[in-house]
Amino acid sequence: MADVASTELGDYLRARRAQLRPEEVNLPPTGPRRVPGLRREEVAVLVRVSVDYYIRLEQGRERGPSAQVVEALSTALRLTEDGRQHLFRLAGLTPRALAATVRDRVDPSLLQLMDAWPSNPAVVYNRAYDVLASNTIADALFHDWSHSRNLMHVVFTDPAARPFYRDWHDVARNSVAGFRLGHGQARHDPRIQQVLTELLDHSPEFAHLWAHHDVRGKALESKRFDHPAVGPLTLTMQTFDVRPSPGQELVVYHAEPASPSSQALALLGSLAVTPHHEA
Repeated sequence: MADVASTELGDYLRARRAQLRPEEVNLPPTGPRRVPGLRREEVAVLVRVSVDYYIRLEQGRERGPSAQVVEALSTALRLTEDGRQHLFRLAGLTPRALAATVRDRVDPSLLQLMDAWPSNPAVVYNRAYDVLASNTIADALFHDWSHSRNLMHVVFTDPAARPFYRDWHDVARNSVAGFRLGHGQARHDPRIQQVLTELLDHSPEFAHLWAHHDVRGKALESKRFDHPAVGPLTLTMQTFDVRPSPGQELVVYHAEPASPSSQALALLGSLAVTPHHEA
């Protein structure tokens, strides 16, 4: 019987090849296909392994691919750097330190720094997407976390999420890709498994996106909100790894200076009266 890691490796390879067309990898088209994406034999050709070997990888019967094979798979399947690292982890080729459990204590000096940004919503969350700390204006932006202090629960189980996130589908897709990245780094962590089980049980949208096996870390991006107190906001989001606490990320939002969003954010700051909260 294949172990969990091998099964996840096979699932990921199948999902990734289903996303590619032959012309995207410089292969000639071969007419209609029963299923979308590349065929197994086409991936084997690109990676320069036998078809039988590649089938064993997808079926979980080959448990120890070399780093050279995994690198070739990353190139053949056009993986991003996040996807490449995820594939290496699934193949068991990353340091065991990445499997450490999520941490829930935020360094006091980071809390002080966040408090020094009264006009910039800032949150710290872990691989399970639990919000571990937030400054006052972030609390106001996210409705004082009245539904949940887990961002995945906010996106997928809060009825207010769809009107709040004006581009909900993009937010949902990116959130699942980021959550899968954290899951790959510490998939045996009980809290991550708990959140995953809850979302699979209660959110068909999450389950659908989870099956796509997208893996992507957060990057510089804009998010559009519709806040009930101050109206529309477009905020740029910067994400930073908290290096003293592996698995924690700091997200800071800001608005374009002198923009309507900047004025709305200033109004939100003036309305933010909730004390700083740490989970």
